[in-house]
Amino acid sequence: MRFHIITIFPDIFSSYLEESIIGRAIKNKLIDIKFYNPRDYVKGNKINYKPVDDKPYGGGPGMVMQAEPILKAVAVAMRKIKGKKIKIINFSPSGKKFDTAYAKASVKKYTDIVLICGRYEGIDARVDKILKAENISVGDYVVTGGELPAMILIDSISRQIKGVLGKFESLEEERVSSSEVYTRPEILKYKGKNYRVPKVLLSGNHKLIDEWKQDLTKKAK
Repeated sequence: MRFHIITIFPDIFSSYLEESIIGRAIKNKLIDIKFYNPRDYVKGNKINYKPVDDKPYGGGPGMVMQAEPILKAVAVAMRKIKGKKIKIINFSPSGKKFDTAYAKASVKKYTDIVLICGRYEGIDARVDKILKAENISVGDYVVTGGELPAMILIDSISRQIKGVLGKFESLEEERVSSSEVYTRPEILKYKGKNYRVPKVLLSGNHKLIDEWKQDLTKKAK
């Protein structure tokens, strides 16, 4: 799976993508991530000043990201994509809700995913129309840019790729899991009180343990 990220702040991704499971997946060439900065496709009037936004037509607060720099960045990405199983995603609070089912389907359907990370008041709507991009939401809230949602998609989709987690059983959605997990010590002493691991988890009875986990999941809902 190859992710192509359109962003004016590529450095935001550095620490997250270089560490832990995702960093290892990149190193092992299970996933590939490339960045395209819209500012690189703008002719600035001054050194280091390459505007990619402008005032919105019709008035209103803030600025809107211009279509042309983004379209040029996507065009460069598309030239590097050899396959035809491509998905272009733009992030929007009003978009289709992203979930595990979407992540699973993406691994089966696509080899390349283009993620457009908007900023400010959003992106000129003509980008979606021209690219036929799908609007995706990662939750019922608003964040300051598309970079965090992009990281969420990369993480969730990458987990579904064979070899990224090491074992298939590591996928929580493929086993009975619960909202509570415990490890050693069996009895945790804290401020004069003893906090014990539930007895069922020490029983060795996997049927009872699974039932306990399922009950916790039902209560959480």
